[in-house]
Amino acid sequence: MSEHLAAGVQQRAPNPWRMLWVTFAWGSCFTAISIGLQDAPLLWLAALRALVAGGALLVPAIIRRTPIPRDAHSWTLLVVLGVVNVAVAYAAMFGGTIGLTTGVASVLANIQPLLILLPAWWIYRERPTARAAAAMLAGLAGLLLVVLPAGVGTGAWLSLTSAAAVTTGTLISRAVRADPFVAAAAQLLLGGGILLVAAAVVEGPPIIDWTPKFVFALAWMSLAGTAATTVAWFTEAQRSRLDMLTSWTILVPVFGILLSIAFLQETQSVLGWIGMAIVVGAVAVLSLPGRHDPRRPRDGE
Repeated sequence: MSEHLAAGVQQRAPNPWRMLWVTFAWGSCFTAISIGLQDAPLLWLAALRALVAGGALLVPAIIRRTPIPRDAHSWTLLVVLGVVNVAVAYAAMFGGTIGLTTGVASVLANIQPLLILLPAWWIYRERPTARAAAAMLAGLAGLLLVVLPAGVGTGAWLSLTSAAAVTTGTLISRAVRADPFVAAAAQLLLGGGILLVAAAVVEGPPIIDWTPKFVFALAWMSLAGTAATTVAWFTEAQRSRLDMLTSWTILVPVFGILLSIAFLQETQSVLGWIGMAIVVGAVAVLSLPGRHDPRRPRDGE
């Protein structure tokens, strides 16, 4: 099965410029979530994020007359992605921000590099290089310096659940054979529908204060932080080594923390700043091609 899934996939390093804006957009979502939760219930906000993003991706897919998968296998995977990558991941991610500072929640929700190492090796035969493994461990050690002073609790476990769900979604994405716009729209709309039902059952009718800041936060996290990034991430997951791809996510908390300091007046300890410096250094090492690395993307990719 492993050889079949990996067949036809050209393993290479992710496009660094694409990954920089993806990680920035994801990091900014944690600030947007904190702002949005001031005016909307948790599950309703998560559902709106997914549904707005899915609808935004469905429009260009219809205009382009993008082929829709016809086989049951593809739709089974897309349904699983909707449940795991959207419904579970978003609910846990939003819940994690309530019990933690925005910065710490962004740290715990982005430990995919460590979680994906063994599954990617086992399923896709992507054995991590010594340099990549060392850099990822150093980056995760840096994240620990940021998060340890905050301790653990319900918010921490919810954020870790979100990280595990996203990791599972990334592994599944490699096996999906569908246009990125269709695949992203399908999983977001399916997951958003599940969240909508859960919100109605758990939280009752939506009580939302549609303030300008709420509308902006929702639009930003849905369009820039979800629609665009989901297509970009799905595209990279189809062609990049998963260990190298997910290693970029350790940069998300750096952007999340910096933006939470700028917009939410959160503070960071000296250890936290040292940890972030280690993370940036680790990402820099991971983004540099090795002497015999055939995976560096060609120009224009």
